[in-house]
Amino acid sequence: MTVRKILEEKGRDVFSMHPNATLVEAAQEMAQRRIGAVVLISDGGDIAGVLSERDIVRMVGTRGPDCLSDSIGSVMTVEVVTCSEETTVNEVMETMTRKRFRHLPVIQGGKLVGMVSIGDIVKRRIEDAEREAEEMRSYISASV
Repeated sequence: MTVRKILEEKGRDVFSMHPNATLVEAAQEMAQRRIGAVVLISDGGDIAGVLSERDIVRMVGTRGPDCLSDSIGSVMTVEVVTCSEETTVNEVMETMTRKRFRHLPVIQGGKLVGMVSIGDIVKRRIEDAEREAEEMRSYISASV
């Protein structure tokens, strides 16, 4: 199973913001849209970084609520790890586990084409396990 299949099922829409926006603006958008991370796009249209809920919580926890007026650019992860549509679910799981993050932008042909989350990956794995279990039950029933 590849990332392409996940994006075909869930959609390819990715909410993005500019790094000059504030943390409170990002938090409000993320809460309203019920998303856990936002991709930051530079003026040139390239990925400038990623901001997650954890990044915001970490800043509030260390600096207090006054940090919410800071720009996203001062907090975002700038070394963004991405995947392609051909990346397998297992490869995404390994990357997310090793790097300790829950969102992975999908790049194809140099362009942002989607975002996968740990929730997307877990959902896919559960569906695969249920399908395999049903196939085994059918096989066993047919053999009897």
